Amino acid sequence: SGVCCSLDADKYENDPELEKVRRERNYSWMDIITICKDTLPNYEEKIKMFYEEHLHLDDEIRYILDGSGYFDVRDKEDKWIRIFMEKGDMITLPAGIYHRFTVDEKNYAKAMRLFVGEPVWTAYNRPADHFEARGQYVKFLAQTA
Repeated sequence: SGVCCSLDADKYENDPELEKVRRERNYSWMDIITICKDTLPNYEEKIKMFYEEHLHLDDEIRYILDGSGYFDVRDKEDKWIRIFMEKGDMITLPAGIYHRFTVDEKNYAKAMRLFVGEPVWTAYNRPADHFEARGQYVKFLAQTA
């Protein structure tokens, strides 16, 4: 998990490197979200929602096409680690990891959302420790000790 690679975001519409990543990881579904006051309906509400600590039952894959922002993830000691993401960065957050997202002072990020199969957008705010995905992630963390 983590920032997997840097790609050339200027050619995302026709990028063999991106195609290769999508093929290898089976990221069949894709859309683009622009997080910006002018383009995102209910911007303030969405920003608050993204910043609530939560987890998903599937991997979350984000590829920053423009702008920048931060993903905060929890480490083994349950402390926040802040990951700065900018144009060209791709990240995979494993299912079951507690995380949150925020834009930086520019208040702008354009990101490709990738998914294996049909997207499921459900976010489970912490505490969500009863999910199998959470248990598996915690087990995985213990093995990386």
